[in-house]
Amino acid sequence: MTPLFRRKAAPRERLVTLVRKEGCHLCDDAQAVVERVCGELGVPWEHKDIGADRELYERYWEQIPVVLVDGRQHTFWRVDPARLRKELTE
Repeated sequence: MTPLFRRKAAPRERLVTLVRKEGCHLCDDAQAVVERVCGELGVPWEHKDIGADRELYERYWEQIPVVLVDGRQHTFWRVDPARLRKELTE
């Protein structure tokens, strides 16, 4: 029988993706927050260049930087470290 709830993934099982572009000061700020929070929690993270991926460009070009957690949009423009930490630990 399948359980009615899903276990929340441990921080090390999560993946944070930062969608960004070069020369974007908000992207640099967002990356600093992502690096710090993910580093503290041991969460893997990656960045993707919006200019190198047509699908990302069409979906997010007006919102960059965009932070995805496990493939789902968490935030855009500014990254709140407390909110990201909460998302990754609760």
